Amino acid sequence: MRTHLELPERSCKPRETGLTMVIDSGLPLHAFTDVVSTWASQIDLVKFGWGTAVVSPHLDTKLAVLRDAEVDYFFGGTLFELHLLQNRFDDYRRWCSQARCRYVEVSNGTLPISNTEKAAYVRKLAADFRVLSEVGFKQPDRDATLHPQDWARCAHEDMDAGAALVITESRESGTTGLANADGTLRPDVLAALLDSGLRPEQLLFEAPTKTMQTQLVRRLGPDVNLGNIAPHDIAAVETLRLGLRADTMLHLHSRELGRDATA
Repeated sequence: MRTHLELPERSCKPRETGLTMVIDSGLPLHAFTDVVSTWASQIDLVKFGWGTAVVSPHLDTKLAVLRDAEVDYFFGGTLFELHLLQNRFDDYRRWCSQARCRYVEVSNGTLPISNTEKAAYVRKLAADFRVLSEVGFKQPDRDATLHPQDWARCAHEDMDAGAALVITESRESGTTGLANADGTLRPDVLAALLDSGLRPEQLLFEAPTKTMQTQLVRRLGPDVNLGNIAPHDIAAVETLRLGLRADTMLHLHSRELGRDATA
């Protein structure tokens, strides 16, 4: 729809910044197809959350829908970790290849392996896929042991190993990793990542809640990469990016006020 309003510029797909990664937690086929056909221009990636790809009865059809819509997809990092636990890494790589995935996620959010071990798998997979490497843990007590500087160190190690993007863990609940237990953004972790020399476009922030989405758009602008977006929140996230929602309107349209509204 055309509008006479002045809005932040949004690049067309394929985008390098302002990515929206949508999580499929097991949508019925027709609902999934409706979401993709309606919002394909706003969806850059679809993640089949945790191990849902194994139990989804229409996975092949869903993948075909995404390919037809020119939307990339990958399987959740938990599935990668389970393959490692069962010593089936080669099976995992073969399965992703057969599914025609261009992206794979590598993580250690549950499996107790070091980041250096994880980075070695990034390096192995980077020859065949665009690797999304996740930093942060799913268990709050384990995550508490990860100092903000450790987040930055791990992210750089993964990028050096060939990761295309580093995902910051928040789970689908938005209550761990980059998020506090109350769902708010951890500014110490964000600052450590950015102060280390990482650029926002190298990071994909899991932000399943409106609170996190709003804080990240306000802090990093409309072209921040956001992930774990629920299908029913795609429109809401896009309006946050464009200042079409009260939560970001003054921050993104402060020119009309003649003052800085970003504080």
